[in-house]
Amino acid sequence: MDGLDQAIQDRINDWLNGSYDEETKAAIQSKLDAEQYEELTDAFYTDMKFGTGGIRGIMGVGPNRVNKYTFGMATQGFSNFLKKTYPDEPISIVIAHDCRNNSETLARVVADIFSANGIHVYLFDGLRPTPELSFAIRELNCHGGVMLTASHNPKEYNGYKAYGANGGQLVSPYDKMVMEEVQQIDDVKEVQFDGVEENIEMIGKAIDEKYLETIAQLSLSRDAIERQKDLSIVFSPIHGTSGVLVPPALERYGFENVNLVEEQMSFDGDFPTVEYPNPEEKEALSMALDKAKSIDAELVMATDPDADRVGIAVKDNQGEWILLNGNQTGTLIINYMLNAWKEAGKLTGKEYIVKTIVTTYLIDRIAEYYDVECFNTLTGFKYIGELMTELEGKKQFIAGGEESYGYLIGEHVRDKDAVVSAVIIAEMAAYYKDQGSSLYDTLLDIYQQHGYFREELVSVYKRGREGAEEIQQMLKGYRENPPEELGGSKIVKVKDYLEGQSKNLISGKKSAIDLPSSNVLQFITESGSIVSVRPSGTEPKIKFYCSVNTNLESRAEFDNKTEQLDAKMEDIIQELTE
Repeated sequence: MDGLDQAIQDRINDWLNGSYDEETKAAIQSKLDAEQYEELTDAFYTDMKFGTGGIRGIMGVGPNRVNKYTFGMATQGFSNFLKKTYPDEPISIVIAHDCRNNSETLARVVADIFSANGIHVYLFDGLRPTPELSFAIRELNCHGGVMLTASHNPKEYNGYKAYGANGGQLVSPYDKMVMEEVQQIDDVKEVQFDGVEENIEMIGKAIDEKYLETIAQLSLSRDAIERQKDLSIVFSPIHGTSGVLVPPALERYGFENVNLVEEQMSFDGDFPTVEYPNPEEKEALSMALDKAKSIDAELVMATDPDADRVGIAVKDNQGEWILLNGNQTGTLIINYMLNAWKEAGKLTGKEYIVKTIVTTYLIDRIAEYYDVECFNTLTGFKYIGELMTELEGKKQFIAGGEESYGYLIGEHVRDKDAVVSAVIIAEMAAYYKDQGSSLYDTLLDIYQQHGYFREELVSVYKRGREGAEEIQQMLKGYRENPPEELGGSKIVKVKDYLEGQSKNLISGKKSAIDLPSSNVLQFITESGSIVSVRPSGTEPKIKFYCSVNTNLESRAEFDNKTEQLDAKMEDIIQELTE
């Protein structure tokens, strides 16, 4: 071990001599024999942290890798939390997993640990989407849940997301309480790996049926779908879980011309047909787009592996396929839902929508037009779910979303739901086609009516320990010396969500921000541009969300206004990152 730091050698020896199985020890020894010192250092230099969103990381051996032991300690800590939180009642929990390599095996390990702790486990009999896990927690009146997924990360990754009794990911103070319980586990010997079979109950088709029937009730344009049931749709789950539920959900809505990308219908954690299983990336939709072009389809949809996010492509007025970004799709969904509720006479003054502070403020304008309250939460859908739970029975949730391609329509879950999003997007396309329009035309109509908004997310990676420190220094610099102007426009307001304070730079007036503390800064300019800066919660990078807007008097101005807004965003990002 001459090529390893002494502290790393000691940690490796702890695993080689500790209560770990022989397969794990053999894998470590193999890496030692091959002198894979850099990989071993990364795997052993620290413990994989159970954060506010759970765990996500590269699979492998070692305390800084996803494996049965890191997931085991997380599960034991979650079990301890549940037993302390609900001391006088029988506890139950739901476990689901996506298509990722090792997910099925790890799900069984997690189930065994919960069951050994006297907790009743509802374990899905095969892979299922994240939103169905949320639905099952609520449907079965459970105390929590675990979803094994790494969302859209590369194939080397897996993850562990912890959910509360409301069906949403854990929020404060419960997330920190679970983190503390996990941190208190000093030795893998404390993990109860030996499952109790009678505490594990398999679930599947019955929950599928209830979930699909609930989604079917959310349709608002049945007549339009009936007339446009031949709408040509191309759909891909990108080898993930939405292949289980999106095709039958579209069938229930009445769509009869759904064309599946067969090469991507296989459940495969290697994601053999894409570089990244991320519907935000054009490359991930390339096969779906090729199929759409070959059959002259009208709508393309694809989801990420755990089916909580959806990306779409539509034709522009020249017949060219374009990918809509998360803000554009969210805008279309909110606009459609509010208009449909208005047409149905369902708006009573108690309805609301929700978005995050980094999602387009065009949605706020649309909500204002329909006189529907729009709430803004911190980044992360768990905060939308938390707000929905607080307002349950007091106000009526219509829809919500975030710029990262995650949306929810209806109150059946407390997380973003690509299954219901897919059927509502298809319904929108049918509705507008029935009116002689399209999703693209509708987006342009929205821009003309409410303002043309353009957004861009730029991420700057800073790897390693030094990178993390550099990110903190950048944020500190923005706080202590904020820019005076961006994109040629004076900054008039700074919102510091860490301090919970908004400051008007013109009047000097300060006001409180009624949201939990979070390391986010927002700069708002005189021209209405908004730049949000935050560190990523899951990756070593700092994120810049830039939003600019202008009026769009006519469609003839669209290309010119697009160039102007894009140039403005480029200037703003350069000013902040140079």
